[in-house]
Amino acid sequence: MSVGLLAVVDDILSAALKASSKTAGVVIDDAAVTPQYVQGVTPARELPIVGRIALGSLINKFLIIIPIALVLTAFAPWVLPYLLILGGAFLCFEGAEKVLEWFGFHLHAEEEAERDEKKLVLGAVRTDLILSSEIMLISLDSLEEGLGIWQTLAILAVIGFMMTLLVYGAVALLVKIDDIGLRMAKSPVRRVRHNGARIVRSMPAVFRGISILGTVAMLWVGGHLVLENVGKVGWHWTTDLLHDVEHLLEAAGPVVVWVGETLVSAIAGLVLGLVFVGVIMLVGRLRGGHKEHRGSSSASVH
Repeated sequence: MSVGLLAVVDDILSAALKASSKTAGVVIDDAAVTPQYVQGVTPARELPIVGRIALGSLINKFLIIIPIALVLTAFAPWVLPYLLILGGAFLCFEGAEKVLEWFGFHLHAEEEAERDEKKLVLGAVRTDLILSSEIMLISLDSLEEGLGIWQTLAILAVIGFMMTLLVYGAVALLVKIDDIGLRMAKSPVRRVRHNGARIVRSMPAVFRGISILGTVAMLWVGGHLVLENVGKVGWHWTTDLLHDVEHLLEAAGPVVVWVGETLVSAIAGLVLGLVFVGVIMLVGRLRGGHKEHRGSSSASVH
């Protein structure tokens, strides 16, 4: 009995590793995006915030994504591409919003100034919901056909837990590495002290790089989600565009093909995101103007 159980566990772990191998790019994106949410908070709150985001990520995967994915796969698989399009559009919007902030244009300056912990966690968990959805759906699509519902559930559960541990373990290390550098800088050993000081001095540049990488990741993943899934629902010109880029660059090797597809997806994500930002700003101004008009009319009556 125990041998049979071990064989089942081994099969589940092997299937989980095989399926999750195709999600490496999204996992890197998730790890790059999350540290942005703890910038500017006090060091004592960094790990608790990362822990709360990780807990939110587990809730996303186990209470929302996996159950919905299994139900939709069984009864309404045609809905999944539309959900991924919506998720990709949201990432495009968030990425474009951050690009605009690089140029001094802040849509939510008051929220940025306060750095409210609850809002930071909710924002990070909301973004994680999109990235985790892609991780789990790619994994689900990579599983062998003919698996039972319980085997599929077990494999997705292993992938969900494993990816959460990997991503947020890396995030925790990133946000605390400056503290490690400070401790090293106080070491009596000269070489250790020198390396610790170098770590501390380099961290602002590292986090700037992470912020840029995270923003590009949002645009890349969001743009790719929209292009890929719009093609699946009938507008084939978007997937044709990706295939044309692949054929154009395939002679240069797989790395160049990947870079080309990533660049096209990121540009598409930025363009879409800017359109969404513009539409939301326009709607906000119209609503604001309408409220102002109503207020002035009310004042004139009185």
